[in-house]
Amino acid sequence: MNKTILVTGGAGFIGSAVVRHLINNTTHNLVNIDKLTYAGNLESLIDVADNDRYQFVEADICSADTIAQIFIKYQPDLVMHLAAESHVDRSIDGPAEFIQTNIVGTYTLLEVVRKYWSELDTKKKALFRFHHVSTDEVYGDLSNSEKLFTESTPYAPSSPYSASKAGADHLVRAWYRTYGLPVVITNCSNNYGPYHFPEKLIPLVILNALDGKQLPVYGKGQQVRDWLYVEDHARALYKVVTEGKIGETYNIGGWNEKQNIEVVQAICDLLEELMPDKPEGVAYYKDLITFVSDRPGHDQRYAIDAGKIERELEWKPQETFETGLRKTVQWYLDNSEWCLHVLDGSYRRERLGSIQE
Repeated sequence: MNKTILVTGGAGFIGSAVVRHLINNTTHNLVNIDKLTYAGNLESLIDVADNDRYQFVEADICSADTIAQIFIKYQPDLVMHLAAESHVDRSIDGPAEFIQTNIVGTYTLLEVVRKYWSELDTKKKALFRFHHVSTDEVYGDLSNSEKLFTESTPYAPSSPYSASKAGADHLVRAWYRTYGLPVVITNCSNNYGPYHFPEKLIPLVILNALDGKQLPVYGKGQQVRDWLYVEDHARALYKVVTEGKIGETYNIGGWNEKQNIEVVQAICDLLEELMPDKPEGVAYYKDLITFVSDRPGHDQRYAIDAGKIERELEWKPQETFETGLRKTVQWYLDNSEWCLHVLDGSYRRERLGSIQE
């Protein structure tokens, strides 16, 4: 049965992967709401922008009246909420935007959705789902522990970003418990893959290396992260919104724990193979690695136990870290124009395929 799925933040890194997956692999109709901040890039959606089942609306989830009108117009059956400010360093420098978008925006959206859902007919109301997409960073720091984050791990956020996402998670659960809103929540590990904004570790290292610039690594690079290929994540999110049990949380991870320095070195090794013609003055890409002062309150280890989603929804990542990283590096080598438009800012001036409301 074809549904109308509304995605918030669908021009961002993970959101655009979800949009592409839904258009390319399902027959559902899709409405993409995005504010188009610096992290929203419509060039990541060129391949689906002209599809008859796809609509884009530029809107801010903090604007209740605007969002309510969108719900009235498109009558969604499912909501996938990915709109968020998501960069830890930016949250340290300017936490106010993170509180506004991640907490106030989620509250505003929940209230619009609650009113919309309460007025649906019995059949449509029973099938409706609100899927809130969150992060493993809400769980805090595993440090030297051998444990993994599970769905019952207590919250202990360390940064303004993770605290704002934790707050949003709590709101979603409260709207389920108090008002009966049919919700599902997912918490994911570090994503990587095509179309990733180059302030994040993997694309930053790739593009800096190709340009002969320093490859900055916090502290000694011993921080451990679990890495999840973004297209695997998109498949998991669709599984959860369509098959997940109401009121449940599902952790999504790649079973790929790596130290940051290992990730950087692996990228350098791939570039040696795939792009041996280096910038002038560079003998080896690893020579560009530069250790810099650690960020304040930097969590040392995140690691997700993705057993629940594997058992209950039969989802597993298709990519290993090695296969996913190779695909990622090759994508950046093959898509220099997309990278150039991000780096020079022109992607923000060319809002391709947008439908203004």
